[in-house]
Amino acid sequence: MADQVPKKWFAQTAMAGVGEMVMYLDTAIIIKLLVREADSDWFDRTLAGRQFESSELAIAEVHSALLAKVRAGHVSVAERLAAGERFLAMIEDELIKLHPLNRSVLERACAIQFACHPKIPLRTLDALHVATCDLHRSGTLSTTDARMRSACEQFAIALIPVRPEDVTTTN
Repeated sequence: MADQVPKKWFAQTAMAGVGEMVMYLDTAIIIKLLVREADSDWFDRTLAGRQFESSELAIAEVHSALLAKVRAGHVSVAERLAAGERFLAMIEDELIKLHPLNRSVLERACAIQFACHPKIPLRTLDALHVATCDLHRSGTLSTTDARMRSACEQFAIALIPVRPEDVTTTN
């Protein structure tokens, strides 16, 4: 089982420098901040002092990812519940701003997929995140997903990590 994350950990990361650079978080990065993973410490250090944004899509994706972690035996049910509660508290406390999933985002996602085709086989949910980040000019997108990174590079969206090999892990 993963080590339990202190209750206020995610909130402290987000609040470290409110008013500074806006960081759009892919759902996988949100999960790294909620549940300890091998590279969570790197993301905690790197993202400290940023304002967080994502898509409303993250509500369903975080829920799904946490359930998958329980099925895989990476977290307990209690850890899943605590992580889910922390995420919802972050939204309620406006420590992470969620942009609406609307027609503009859907149309932009389609345009991004079309522009990436056939070189980048961008999945629908990933295209929705890239589109949301792009439409809301969130500044920088944090993701480790290779397809999302390729799409962001094509659309000149800054990335964290700058290079995936920069991410360090702990046991």
